[in-house]
Amino acid sequence: MTTATVSRSKFNPVYGPVLSWRYGNSLGIDPIGEISTCSFNCVYCQLGEIEVKTQHRQVYVPTQQILQALAEFAPWDVDVITLSGSGEPTLAANLGEILIGIKTLTHRPTLVLTNGTTLGDPQVREQLALADQVSIKLDGVSTAQVQRINQPIREINLTHLLTDIQEFRRIFPGKLGLQTMILSRWSSSERQEYQRWVKAIAPTEIQLNTPTRPKPLKHELAGRENHASPENLPYEVRKLKSVHPSILQDFAEEIQAQTGIPVRYPPICHSQSV
Repeated sequence: MTTATVSRSKFNPVYGPVLSWRYGNSLGIDPIGEISTCSFNCVYCQLGEIEVKTQHRQVYVPTQQILQALAEFAPWDVDVITLSGSGEPTLAANLGEILIGIKTLTHRPTLVLTNGTTLGDPQVREQLALADQVSIKLDGVSTAQVQRINQPIREINLTHLLTDIQEFRRIFPGKLGLQTMILSRWSSSERQEYQRWVKAIAPTEIQLNTPTRPKPLKHELAGRENHASPENLPYEVRKLKSVHPSILQDFAEEIQAQTGIPVRYPPICHSQSV
């Protein structure tokens, strides 16, 4: 039996808790299911190669199945309950139902991690605004950067993406984060353009990161969780190059000085948290 077969036979829409340097003790909710599905195929994705590349919204995991699984984790002694898992959570057409159900059942803060590609849909914005926190991925500020790092299913119109994020920011009463994965040192012009985006979006905070976990060669459901050691994983991986922590620190200080918005980045001791 292959590793992938083993993983799928044990699928649970609730996983963790996961220790996160960004969010604390986070209980994961996977609204996408056992087959990884996303509008991106990021070169650093901890799930491995995305199996279904789409921007089509549908119900992937029934809301009741998620809430029944979540009930087994009571009393939910965690800092936050996070929708992420096996791909882009806003592709779940029942996103709003899931968020309402989680809040009703647990009374815990909710968080959604998204790549922002569906924010042009008013229904997505309305459902996503039910979360207490939202973190939007922004790994590049040029078409070439985004294509190289995120490998979207179709070319991203960055002007439209910025407008969509701004429109969501306008209606969202919660805490909005921008999460950016740094794979190499950015040029001065790229840093300046990023700061322009930051000022236009006005997020609550910015989260800079760099890859610390290898990428599975194939889709691995176990990639949703923390691992004690990236050297002894039960599946084949490709190691990724991280930038030196000083690069994150220098960029963080520059952003904060230019925008006044708090910037966080992972301490070295937390390199295995997500």
